[in-house]
Amino acid sequence: MGTPEIEKRSLADPSRRLEAIPPYMFAELERRVAEKRASGIDVISLGIGDPDHPTYAHIVEAMREAVANPGNQGYPTNRGRDEFRAAFRSFYASRFGVPIDPESEVMPAIGAKECIYNLSFAFLDPGDVALAADPGYPVYTGGPVLAGAQPVLMPLVPELGFVPDLERMDPMALENARLMFLNYPNNPTGAVVPEGFFERVVELARRHEILVVHDNAYSETTFDGYVAPSFLATPGAIEVGVEVFSLSKGFNMTGWRCAAILGNADAIRAYWRLKTNVDSGLFEAVQIAAVAALSGPRKAIAEMNEIYARRRDLVLGTLREIGVDVQPPKGTIYVWAPVPAGHTSTSFAELVLEEAAVVVSPGSMYGPSGEGFFRISLTTPDDRLTEALERMHRHLS
Repeated sequence: MGTPEIEKRSLADPSRRLEAIPPYMFAELERRVAEKRASGIDVISLGIGDPDHPTYAHIVEAMREAVANPGNQGYPTNRGRDEFRAAFRSFYASRFGVPIDPESEVMPAIGAKECIYNLSFAFLDPGDVALAADPGYPVYTGGPVLAGAQPVLMPLVPELGFVPDLERMDPMALENARLMFLNYPNNPTGAVVPEGFFERVVELARRHEILVVHDNAYSETTFDGYVAPSFLATPGAIEVGVEVFSLSKGFNMTGWRCAAILGNADAIRAYWRLKTNVDSGLFEAVQIAAVAALSGPRKAIAEMNEIYARRRDLVLGTLREIGVDVQPPKGTIYVWAPVPAGHTSTSFAELVLEEAAVVVSPGSMYGPSGEGFFRISLTTPDDRLTEALERMHRHLS
């Protein structure tokens, strides 16, 4: 019996799996900005959420000392250093009131994006469904597609506080769902979790045997006295879910690629099994820096939040002056606002770029339910943010 003929592709052709997903949206945004700047235009980007202040000094110092230690320069273990896991146990106990077993319920991740992506491969097979917040972080849908599974979007309803309507979800999608991706405080909307929502998620997940993945990237970036909870603090959550805690935004550590997955021990064991075949663990020195971050003083976090709150209020003031009706977010580093009448998300973003040389993110980049909105990041230095807002006011009023 001969080998069936398969059409030979050229050496640079990507796999059909890769062709099934669009280019990563932020990479496309960076390309557009680069083109404008190359032509001599001073573009101010309010698109990507990358903190403009340096990583806190005590974290950098811990990293500096750890890098110089030869004992930290070999292969790490995927399970993580004892002190790394112990630091998360202490942090979750004091910050969220959540008891964590450091031996079985916490493990390092090379950033939240890597962790969420790997969870898709650890739990999804072809034919399985992953329920993904819409609008949401693109890896919630890209990971399942690359794993051969089907992402099913859960529209975030503005009237419900930007949460999915759990009572109106597709019964067939629930029947086939293996994962559910959620994120509060929420990117891109800035919404915080309404009272009682996590409890309803736990009940739904238990009823349909769904593993909840809560992307906890912004819990330390909140305003107006709001304190964000952990999903794992919800009764029963650890039985049906995991939480991915990232140090990127709250500790100004985006480039360090440092996170952890916490929660259900069986799920973390499966994640570990995948990771041992995919990567060689998180650099020991970064783990030591994470310990310094989690156990260190919180004054710098509070000061950073004051900066974001001030910038938020500047953005809100300008948007209202040009006729945009917008509500102040209580968390994250973003302002999510409706586009003016007569515009789509893309047409408004194009107008702002062409008329004011300012980049805002069209809401449709985050999913179909993002249409009609745009996002502004608060991570631009004060002088450049002020200049961007003046340009928008001048050209769009």
